[in-house]
This record gives sequence, C-alpha cells and structure tokens, in this order.
Amino acid sequence: MVVGSFLNVVVWRVPRGESVVRPPSACPTCRARIVWYDNVPVVSWLVLRGRCRRCAARISVRYPVVELVTGLLFVGTALVVGWTLALPAFLYLVSISVALAAIDVDVHRLPDAIVLPSYAVAGVLLVLASWTPGEGVDTDALVRAAAGSGALFLLYLVLALIHPRGMGLGDLKLSGVLGLYLGWVGWGALAVGAFAAFLLGGLYGVVLMVAGRAGRKTQVPFGPWMLLGAVLGVVVGEPLAAWYIRIAV
Repeated sequence: MVVGSFLNVVVWRVPRGESVVRPPSACPTCRARIVWYDNVPVVSWLVLRGRCRRCAARISVRYPVVELVTGLLFVGTALVVGWTLALPAFLYLVSISVALAAIDVDVHRLPDAIVLPSYAVAGVLLVLASWTPGEGVDTDALVRAAAGSGALFLLYLVLALIHPRGMGLGDLKLSGVLGLYLGWVGWGALAVGAFAAFLLGGLYGVVLMVAGRAGRKTQVPFGPWMLLGAVLGVVVGEPLAAWYIRIAV
C-alpha cells in the first residue's frame, strides 16, 4: 500500500511533466504540505473522512482505492509467483500496470517516462528471474522474452499501420514491454495475453455502445485492457493454452 501511495503521486504528476520526488506532497486546493500522519495509506483517508485537514477540500476516493488495490495485487503476485527471484520482476509489472492504467483512463496517454525505461528495468529483472543458483541462467526463457517482445510489438505495429486512429503510439510502445513478460512465461502466456487484450477491450466497447455511452468512433483507452490481458496471460495463459491444444488435437 505504501507503493500504491507513491503510484498516486506518479499518476498525478507524470502526465503533467512534474517531478515525482519534489516538492513534497501537498493539497492541490490549499497547497498545504501533507504531514506524515496524514499520509498513511488508506488509514489517513478514513480518519480524515476524505477531506484535507487544512481546507476541508474533498480528497478523491481513488487515492485509497489505488493504495488498497496495489497492496492486494502485491499479495496476489506473491501467491502466484512465489518467493522466487522472479517476484521483483512481476511486482514491478504490477506497479507500472496500476500507474499506466490510471493515467490512460485520465488522459488517454501512456507516458514515455514510464514505458520506455521499463524495457531496461524489466530486462534486468527478468535476467535475475532467469538465474537459478548452482544452475546458471535459463537462456531459453530470455530468448522467449526477447522473441515475445518483438512479436507483440510487430503485431501492434501492423495494426497501427492498418488503422492508425485505432492504435496509439503509447499502446505500441507498451506492447514490447508486455511481450517481454509474456514471452518469458511461455508461448501459451504470450498467445493468451495478446488475445485477451483485444477480447476484453472489444467486449468493453460493445457494452459502452449498448449502454449508449459510446459510438463506433468513440476513442476508448486500450492500455488498461492490454495490461489486464497480460495479467491473465501470466496467471492462466500456460494451462489455458495447454488445455486448448489437448481438446483441439
């Protein structure tokens, strides 16, 4: 939840081109600096009843929601991945997923300041995840990661060239990062993760149109569905792909 508290800062400041380090957190209404005891994840928001201590301005419920969701996702990631060298890599994926999803919903952008450095960070963490003491590095997993990144990037590039209005550059850049993770897990994870993004995004678009909240030309943020699809690919991609192959053969 502490990480989630920091992600709230990232979500607010990065799209505005501001530093996530300085100045210290302050109320956006009265600019009063937030003291440490008013910055305890979830608890402070509940104690203050969702208002600034100084000016009583409302504090969005999204702040404690992001903190709580991040904490739960960290616990879930530890349960799925286990206490292995792969855990830091996937905790990082969870962190950028929460931040990017919230930013894309807010401003329909996936900032380069988060996406581009993630290639290097994810690469280093996945190399660490591929290392087993006494056995060395699993080069097959790293080759799959590189191939997965290239394959997913190429897929999104083709889609962007065919239909530029339907695929943003941010989505294209993010695809390579997600391909790293999905490829590292396995080919089944890559296939399921890629397909799930379009399936979920398409279903969401249909729901919006049926509800009268969107038309055929309405721009819908696709980043959250890419990220959710990747999560499904990591968690259930391999067993789901194996099941499909069994029934198909």
